[in-house]
Amino acid sequence: MAPDRHERSFDELVRIMSVLRAPDGCPWDREQTHMTLRKHLVEEAYEAVAAIEAGDDAEMADELGDILLQVVFHAQIAAEDGRFDIDDVADAIVAKLRRRHPHIFADAIADTPAEVMERWDRIKRTEKQGSGLLDGIAPTLPALTMAEKISRRAVSVGFEWETVDDVWDKVHEEIEELKQTAPGSAEAEDELGDLLFTVVNVGRKMGVDPEQALRGACAKFTRRFADMERVSTEMGQDLAEMGIQDMEALWRRAKERERE
Repeated sequence: MAPDRHERSFDELVRIMSVLRAPDGCPWDREQTHMTLRKHLVEEAYEAVAAIEAGDDAEMADELGDILLQVVFHAQIAAEDGRFDIDDVADAIVAKLRRRHPHIFADAIADTPAEVMERWDRIKRTEKQGSGLLDGIAPTLPALTMAEKISRRAVSVGFEWETVDDVWDKVHEEIEELKQTAPGSAEAEDELGDLLFTVVNVGRKMGVDPEQALRGACAKFTRRFADMERVSTEMGQDLAEMGIQDMEALWRRAKERERE
């Protein structure tokens, strides 16, 4: 049976990558290493997320292709060193998916997403016996995402506030402690970190992704500030020379227009 289009496309991608890395291949591709490619993998992931949030299917397919290229690129470099190849990468994730979905591929039961995640974390811990519960969380993650992962793992063994109100009490406690510190001090930085970590737990308790929530707030602020700049220009005024009360008025108008 002839290979289908998907198999041909993937095989061609692997072949092209080997050509680019060959002695007579592309000078730039040949000199890359796992370390030099790190930033590209992160950048491509963020660009894919932007395409997903924009709802642009064509752009999403393009950006996911860029991520796939990074995977194949790393596998090609490793294959040249005799460490692993793209088939090893695929075999590893297939085995992991089967192992961590016993409710699909075995006789375990998990009827809700929460049960699936709890079982996933439990299986992951058994796979990494001898390591701590919080080991393996990438230190390069965005800080809010890292805090959420740390919190969720701690909760998996029962280290948890009983209610969201208990977390709110902790938030107010952390605010008071932050207010007692000197601006710009190491203590202020430490207490602000405690406050942010606690707020992340509020989000977890309320079923809100803190990273996504803050990204949304940043996007909202950017939209409203751009509206302020536009209106001030139409008024023939420089925003930087306006008083805070006038700027607050522009901000309120921007909020009203957004709601409309």
